[in-house]
Amino acid sequence: MGCLLRTAWSDPGIIPRASPEENAYLERCLQDENTHEYRPPPRTLDITINGAPIKLKYCFTCKIFRPPRASHCSMCDNCVENFDHHCPWVGNCVGRRNYRYFFLFVTSLTFLCLFIFGFSVTHIVLWLQGGFLEALKISPGRYPFTLLILICFFSIWSVVGLSGFHSYLVGRSLTTNEDIKGTWSKKRNRDNQNPFDQGGLWKNCCYVLCSPLPPSMINRRGFVSDDYVTPDSARNNGRSYGSGTEGQVLETQT
Repeated sequence: MGCLLRTAWSDPGIIPRASPEENAYLERCLQDENTHEYRPPPRTLDITINGAPIKLKYCFTCKIFRPPRASHCSMCDNCVENFDHHCPWVGNCVGRRNYRYFFLFVTSLTFLCLFIFGFSVTHIVLWLQGGFLEALKISPGRYPFTLLILICFFSIWSVVGLSGFHSYLVGRSLTTNEDIKGTWSKKRNRDNQNPFDQGGLWKNCCYVLCSPLPPSMINRRGFVSDDYVTPDSARNNGRSYGSGTEGQVLETQT
């Protein structure tokens, strides 16, 4: 329960949106670098991490260049560091700051289901060893055990599968989002090496589950000013590349 509550209530690693001043400065820099006025400025940045080239994508909603492994969650409407997935069962995103608690929650839930299922079956078997008629006399008041067996039997497959899948991700230092998109898979017969792989199962487990957590970037006691939600078209002399319909289409594709 502690891991479940920590996963649901903690900050997954939300990246604050750019302030109006930061957005205006970024727009000016992009427009100054753009030599073709009839085309919008590029919305990507090329960086290198551990020898691997990575392309940073621009988020048209948050007005920032997303860090590596970050993605914009359409459910929470925020960019999240090391975005893994949005979990509807906990009602929160799973990202850099709460993934370890989510993993411990899924793993402990697997052991709990196995424990309940095993001991419930053992309990009924012990009843049956006393005789069939004796089991019939006791069973009317013991239906909850049968119900527990049925619930655990049908739940254990999904829980064990989810725990095994995330154990695989932890061992390879991947996220669910990267695994689904095939970010570090082989492309065009070239090995697209994962730059965040620490070089071994044990090192990856320590890196994902035991590395220090960064502080939250959210000001939980702050207030949103009117300038923060003001459209940017007025500040950019009516030119806001990537806004409106174009921004929605590109955001959907990313």
